[in-house]
Amino acid sequence: MTEIDKTVLLDIARRSVKAASEGKALPELPDEDICHRQGGAFVTLKTRGRLRGCIGNFAGTGSLGATVRAMAREAAVSDPRFPPVTAGEVQDLTIEISVLSPMERINAHDVLPGTHGLYIRRGPRAGTLLPQVAVEEGWDRDTFLSHTCIKAGLHPEAYLDKETEILAYTAEVFGEEHIPTGNEDF
Repeated sequence: MTEIDKTVLLDIARRSVKAASEGKALPELPDEDICHRQGGAFVTLKTRGRLRGCIGNFAGTGSLGATVRAMAREAAVSDPRFPPVTAGEVQDLTIEISVLSPMERINAHDVLPGTHGLYIRRGPRAGTLLPQVAVEEGWDRDTFLSHTCIKAGLHPEAYLDKETEILAYTAEVFGEEHIPTGNEDF
């Protein structure tokens, strides 16, 4: 993606988060080529570097523009780990978008932390962690696999079981730079 493509998607996400926080309709999509591309994406919201919401869709919800718009809204108001974002919080949020490749089966020993995102499932349980999580947390391969199992509600070593399916994907990750407001706790 070009820098212009990234700017377009970040603008869609920001306007969608703002609209969702105010209970308004989501914005119209611009007629840019990037908006018509197909693919999955996750939108991550952070406040002063701390997670505030993250929702995604692996296959997409139509076009990439529509997926980013929908996932930004969901991250703002539907992440079950957090209360909905309020209109007063929006200015302090930074937005990160992860545009995903298709998923492929992978063996545990082939996982590359920082390159691969993981989706682990066994029976009705499944969980995912984006590629950047392993880097942010300083995890090695086994720790990354274990934490993805835990997120799926599985035993930390479930990835060693032949019945556990491990899928990997890559992501083009980009985001806004946080602009200090003077209210940070440094």
